[in-house]
Amino acid sequence: MQRRTLPPSTAWAFAPYIAVSVLHAALLVIDSSAAETTKLLLMPLLAIPVLLSASRLAPRAAVILLLAALLFSWLGDSVGALFPMAPELPLMLLFFGIAHLAYILLFVRDLAKRRMPWWALVYAGWWVGMLVFLGPHTGGLLIAVAVYGLVLAGTAAFSARCHPLVAVGGAFFLASDTILACRLFLPDGLPAWSDPAIMLTYILGQGLIVAGALVTLQRRSS
Repeated sequence: MQRRTLPPSTAWAFAPYIAVSVLHAALLVIDSSAAETTKLLLMPLLAIPVLLSASRLAPRAAVILLLAALLFSWLGDSVGALFPMAPELPLMLLFFGIAHLAYILLFVRDLAKRRMPWWALVYAGWWVGMLVFLGPHTGGLLIAVAVYGLVLAGTAAFSARCHPLVAVGGAFFLASDTILACRLFLPDGLPAWSDPAIMLTYILGQGLIVAGALVTLQRRSS
């Protein structure tokens, strides 16, 4: 039968990610420049439990998709550091868009355990609402933001078909992107604490998705 929880060795592998996440959040709260450095460590550290568990996970294609989602998320986090001369926002949308597409494919192919629940329709409503609310402020990025928002809503909706950890993670990931979008296009409309809120929901979302994926992908024992 399949494990319903992570083995202790895999659970402990999340410890570096959790520790650096707490440090990163604290640095954001005090507005320290060191927060940029800790941000670049998050996705590599989250890849550790995936890599350590890889021999016990099936199918292999799912592991590749999970690692690809983390890689492109890291690239999205690192745009400013890796591509200082490039336009930051379009490149960030591109990398995170690819990460979300990898997650959607992973959810549909390998993690989905049930039909789409009726309440997932809220994510369609979220997409329409965000376009109405933010659309007038996006300028020439309206189409890109609309397409990206559709991908975000898809990630959250398809996560609802998966393990509860994945479903909750998908909701947190969408919450992070929602706050970020408001921060980008309505910079005077959010208080200073919105920056830590963006990263806290992002950290929780990514961590829960990975944990739920690892629980689901564990090999069945005889």
